[in-house]
Amino acid sequence: MRILVTGGAGYIGSHTTLALLEAGHDVTVLDNLANSSEESLRRVQELSGRSLDFIKADLLDEQALEAAFAQSRPEAVIHFAGLKAVGESVAKPLYYYTNNVVGTLNLLQCMDRHDVRTIVFSSSATVYGASEQVPLTEDMPMDAVNPYGRTKEQIEDILSDLGTADPRWRVALLRYFNPVGAHESGRIGEDPTGVPNNLLPFVAQVAVGRREKVMVFGNDYSTPDGTGVRDYIHVVDLAAGHLAALDYVSGQAGVYRWNLGTGNGSSVLEVLAAFSKAAGREVPYEFTDRRPGDAAVSYADATAAQRDLGWSAKHSLDDMCRDHWRWQEQNPQGYAGA
Repeated sequence: MRILVTGGAGYIGSHTTLALLEAGHDVTVLDNLANSSEESLRRVQELSGRSLDFIKADLLDEQALEAAFAQSRPEAVIHFAGLKAVGESVAKPLYYYTNNVVGTLNLLQCMDRHDVRTIVFSSSATVYGASEQVPLTEDMPMDAVNPYGRTKEQIEDILSDLGTADPRWRVALLRYFNPVGAHESGRIGEDPTGVPNNLLPFVAQVAVGRREKVMVFGNDYSTPDGTGVRDYIHVVDLAAGHLAALDYVSGQAGVYRWNLGTGNGSSVLEVLAAFSKAAGREVPYEFTDRRPGDAAVSYADATAAQRDLGWSAKHSLDDMCRDHWRWQEQNPQGYAGA
């Protein structure tokens, strides 16, 4: 199948692009490289032994988007492209709504014009907000608490309305939890721009010497060790979930929602211990105040994905930390060091 992957040079996008190539699909990546590197795509081709087409373009550029569809003639789209920093979204809401929501509307209108109506959308567990109910299930109400999460929520609503209005659409909404890890080769991995917004890349940068210590936000939660508990999922498992969802919706129309997570939670201190073990050195950390809006515990109910897609996460926390460290150790400056 000919697949257009928006944001395919990014962290999850590059791992999914590799899985698509390995599965025999023909892939065109469209990416503006705002938060990614073309080096990731060079390495994806090296790992897969196959070539892909790359188009540098922005979803806000409607002419470039039209040209990309005319050139690549996709049969389906996997949509990753979007801004994703929660703090930045609070400071720059218009920037986020324009980029994420308007960009997606441009994409969907272009898809419709070209009779391409199969899409797998990169949503997020942030749509559930700060719910204290666990595990989180797909039938729970969406209640995002920041502009980033609300862009995901609004795009889900748009796609749901579209699927209701036009039964030709085939839509997968994938709500994933905390992607971590890297390809086992260490050749592709997470390379955040600026200060990492998520725990694992920050821990990795401390372990490799780029940062002094990890700040742990809160140690007085009602959890076994007092630190927040989250559902971490290996990026390779996540990529496999996208392929499974693509196969599913390619066979039947409708709008489908699936959580992609392990169904288990790990605390911040458990993550630090597992990463220290993988790196062979203690990762220094310091406790600080809780962040407003953070739930004590959050993890997925992933039984729907297992039931419908035959998909489940395969990698343990130790696997995630080992692979994430291999990538960081081999690429201490990320792709910039290539």
